Amino acid sequence: MKFMKIGSKPDSFQTDGNNIRYAATELATDIVVHVADVKFYLHKFPLLSKSARLQKLVSSANEGNAEKVHIHDIPGGSSAFEICAKFCYDMTVNLNAYNVVLVRCAAEYLEMHETIEKGNLVYKIDVFLNSSIFRSWKDSIILLPTTKTLLPLAEELKLINRCIDAIASMASADVSKVDWSYTYNRKKALLEENLDPSWNGVRTRTVPNDWWVEDLSDLELDFYKRVIIAIKNKGIISHDVIGEALKAYAYRKLPSSSKGVIKNNDVLKFQSMLDTIVWLLPAEKSTVSCSFLLKLLKAAVSVNSGEPVKAELVKRIGQQLEEASVNDLLIRACGGEATIYDVFIVQKIVEQFKNGETEIENGGEIREIISPGILSEASKLMVAKLIDGYLAEIAKDHNLSLSMFMNTAEMVSKFSRPSHDGLYRAIDTYLKAHPSISKSERKKICQLMDCKKLSADACMHAVQNERLPLRVVVQVLFFEQTRASASSGTSTPDLPKAIKDLNCGSYGRSRSANTNADEDWDATASAEELRALRGELAALRLGNDRNVGENRVADKAAKTKSLINSKKLFSKIWSRKEGTQTENSGSDSSDSLGSTNHDDVKCTPTRRGRHSVS
Repeated sequence: MKFMKIGSKPDSFQTDGNNIRYAATELATDIVVHVADVKFYLHKFPLLSKSARLQKLVSSANEGNAEKVHIHDIPGGSSAFEICAKFCYDMTVNLNAYNVVLVRCAAEYLEMHETIEKGNLVYKIDVFLNSSIFRSWKDSIILLPTTKTLLPLAEELKLINRCIDAIASMASADVSKVDWSYTYNRKKALLEENLDPSWNGVRTRTVPNDWWVEDLSDLELDFYKRVIIAIKNKGIISHDVIGEALKAYAYRKLPSSSKGVIKNNDVLKFQSMLDTIVWLLPAEKSTVSCSFLLKLLKAAVSVNSGEPVKAELVKRIGQQLEEASVNDLLIRACGGEATIYDVFIVQKIVEQFKNGETEIENGGEIREIISPGILSEASKLMVAKLIDGYLAEIAKDHNLSLSMFMNTAEMVSKFSRPSHDGLYRAIDTYLKAHPSISKSERKKICQLMDCKKLSADACMHAVQNERLPLRVVVQVLFFEQTRASASSGTSTPDLPKAIKDLNCGSYGRSRSANTNADEDWDATASAEELRALRGELAALRLGNDRNVGENRVADKAAKTKSLINSKKLFSKIWSRKEGTQTENSGSDSSDSLGSTNHDDVKCTPTRRGRHSVS
């Protein structure tokens, strides 16, 4: 730390109690200066020779009484006046980053300028500030907070602006000119170097571009804001480093979720801090991580920030949503909400992502246009998987409505993805957490997924899942058999017509007369039915494993037998379901599904591009 020593005589100020100071000299004192509740017994000559204000105060005093001067509004109070008085007596005084502004403002108040005496206190302090303090990174950061209690005089003297400009200039300097020992990160850097086996005691570590970000995190919000604006105006520091600085400041100042509920008297402070941080964020995309933006959004929700702040964060997050993780999206809902997590705000983020092209404006001027890039399809795939994982987490909430779940899932339903395993997991989680939902609701939620896009493991789980409607279980087994047949070179199994209609999505729509059978298919599968279907799937998979390496004739024979057994199984299940039908249904189980002409029924994809259960 830089310091300045002025004066040559020893300090002879003494104290008599808490409220009396006097200069211990051979001459009797002839003036009493009252500063707040402290009395200073001093001599006129040394004081009046350097202070124009004291000259005026003494000349205006009543001539009939002992000389008394009252000073109640001097910056820095009695401690600052004492230093100025010692300077007048030429006593030794030490100035540093902690007290120099205090003394400078007091000297200004006492009018200790060059017009009174050459080399006066104001001049000496200004030389010290310009030659030492404002050239030192550490001292400038120490000095800036000391000006807060000296407003507005410190502002009028431009001490704050000069300090801020000095900090911004040093932060914008070439890193090769940075003295690493001036940063608060030096302990961490030395520790890392000492742990390096190749370290030989010589510092060869390269100073990073963001070496200054943690040092500034100790500043109060108002000063921090002004410093960052000054650094931005220099135009030298990159947007990424600015973003890193804001991230470091937010982590230092904002409460984490582990600290519990924010006290009422701190809410306004954190709201102001969030507003400032969001306002300072560089407009350019990806200057800060999506994870950090979501942390800011979580904080904004927790302190109930204004809608403009939330809307700005939602817009920025939507522009880079593919970078987020499921945990990032789990934003706790405000108190009084029915659900655990704020699902609506996540829906807004997804909607912003889907908008694609986004314009960022500043004062009516478009600064940047972000258009869909070459990786847009890859981004959509990542977002689809992200939302699948998000749905699996929020599905555990017993208060989450089916419509909220489905609306969120349908927002990414048009995003092509090769696997629906994540969506199946989310649906199964919801069914497990909401066992009381109706048959029709189970049917609706299962329509979100495409059974053809389930992996073999997911199919195995689905066939054993008692929470799924029977028709979904049959669909899963059908597509698993179809896939197994395709991999072995055999044709698709010749299943009963009812099963074909079910899997092509036309079942139910073409059979309005068979309401009871349709309801049976929408009901959850019984344990007996699941055991039968599970056994069929296991036999099919076992058959696949055993056929590896066998000749084509043996493989075809084994496959044919498996498919025949499959047809019998489906026919048996369907005939049991058809036991409630009228005699007009006919004798053939595969053709007794109603009076309509089923040969004219075609498999048509649903509007979401998949085969869906109607």
